[in-house]
Amino acid sequence: MQLNFLSDIQKFLYKEFNTEVGNLEVTLCPPEFSADLTFSCFPLAKILHRSPMQLATKVGDFLSSHPDIEKVECIKAFVNITLKPKALFRDTVADPQKIQSEVMLPENQRRKILIEYSAPNTNKPQHLGHVRNNTIGMATASLLKRAGNHVTQINLVNDRGIHICKSMRAYQLFGNNTTPEDAGKKGDHFVGDFYVAYNKELKRQVASLKIEHPEYTEKTEDELFIKTKIGSETQHMLKAWESQDPAVRALWNKMNSWVFKGFAETYKRLGIHFDHTYLESQTYTLGKDIVHEGIKKGIFKLRKDGAAIIEFPDKNLGTKVVLRSDGTSVYVTQDIGTTLLKQRDYEPDQQIWVVGDEQKYHFQVLFAILKALGYTWANQLTHMAYGMVNLPSGKMKSREGTVVDADELFDEMEKLAKEATLQRNDDLSEEELNKRSKIISMAALKFMLLKVNPKTTIMFDPAAAIRFEGDTGPYILYAYARISSMLHKAAQQGLSADAPNWELMSSASEKKLAIRCAMYPDTIQKAAQELDSSVLSSYLLDLSKDFSNFYNKCSVLNIENKDLIKARLALCNAVRNILKDGLNTLTINTLENM
Repeated sequence: MQLNFLSDIQKFLYKEFNTEVGNLEVTLCPPEFSADLTFSCFPLAKILHRSPMQLATKVGDFLSSHPDIEKVECIKAFVNITLKPKALFRDTVADPQKIQSEVMLPENQRRKILIEYSAPNTNKPQHLGHVRNNTIGMATASLLKRAGNHVTQINLVNDRGIHICKSMRAYQLFGNNTTPEDAGKKGDHFVGDFYVAYNKELKRQVASLKIEHPEYTEKTEDELFIKTKIGSETQHMLKAWESQDPAVRALWNKMNSWVFKGFAETYKRLGIHFDHTYLESQTYTLGKDIVHEGIKKGIFKLRKDGAAIIEFPDKNLGTKVVLRSDGTSVYVTQDIGTTLLKQRDYEPDQQIWVVGDEQKYHFQVLFAILKALGYTWANQLTHMAYGMVNLPSGKMKSREGTVVDADELFDEMEKLAKEATLQRNDDLSEEELNKRSKIISMAALKFMLLKVNPKTTIMFDPAAAIRFEGDTGPYILYAYARISSMLHKAAQQGLSADAPNWELMSSASEKKLAIRCAMYPDTIQKAAQELDSSVLSSYLLDLSKDFSNFYNKCSVLNIENKDLIKARLALCNAVRNILKDGLNTLTINTLENM
């Protein structure tokens, strides 16, 4: 918080100890005390090599005669501060533009950041896990931008490889040349059905193999994959694809076009825009070229079976295959090439991948390989791991079709939002009802996924997410809409927030609300620095709750003192602006009425 008295403390301490103490932080005073703010002297003690209690006494003595301070109380290493109303509101909400500008990092701290997220496969539709990925990726990119960074949003579509060939082979076996239009389905759902059908057939063939060969009883499906007829055919298809076989490529193009059309509809509903989309089919050969060059330099070795490997000094990483014995790529091969391509195309200061935490080892290997190849920028690569979204019935499995489909999820959330909206207002036009339902449902869904640290594994509960009370997106939307309605009503009565007299507000709820507003810039910068949207989500919940407490205790329009109305309207307007900016930063739209 940029409060005037803090800079005065800095000057005082420098004069006393001839030492720069840097930025000072204050927090809201705990509720058991009557002050506005608390200042801890423990951080100062480390810098100045003095007793924190001694420093608290010095700071307290200094502030006791400060013109902005009404009361000071020292409790051990803490200084509790009560500000004069005029000074408090002057430094917190009197200048709305100040709050907005302080969100931005200083010019020399802003960076060029490339963030990659979504990364769907073209063998299935997106599900709840993808929705969390997309939501975290969008919000993180938006946070980084809001803090002043130059951010490029990237999607890398996994449009080639053995999993894509599985859907293709199943279509050849079971598709009968039908199309999504024939089946009345979105293209990504249509293709995904064949991925599920493939795995059912693979399980059947593996079971038959184990009956025919008892020695295979303990072997896994992956170990027996190539021994099955369908597995062998699929591996042959992958080699044919990499050899540019015309028939295989034609089928691949056709099925991918169906999926891309379906993805576009899903992204539109989420509000996603990518600055660039890479396709693995266009980048994977670069990775192979880099591996071949690395073999010549001795970075990679050839195993007896012809596979190219890298042996890491770190035993936790072990040995990794980078090209199969038949010369085909593995996932890390194409990631090597794509990472280098992104670095060449955009020259970012940092690359970030939003990918589930089950891929932690993969990214450790990728980054270690890039460092071994001698790329200096390999130290600026970040795997932003996030936890899975589970169902009450357990973990989702795409190959078994036990997933929460993204499109069906959006429909269900809109249905719940419509029901909740009608309970509050049953005379809306169909157009207005649909508009509110879409915004409320997406706010509920996104906020549910963003209000916890990304690393946390969460249980999905759509009914809880849509509630208008509690720690939900609709609760914050409602706070924003309530203020908007109040300001609209005030304008109709000829009341404004111009030139408020801040000295008229001195209640604890008014002051706490103003202080919370002043915490917004620090919150944005912290959330961006930590790549943690829950920091901002929690702040918006606290701000909404503080507003509710203020609203319940302090009448705004129904009082006779017009000057006090002006002051409280100005405070409410500051809260409204921050709620809108914060929600928009989380990629959540607002409603003027609910």
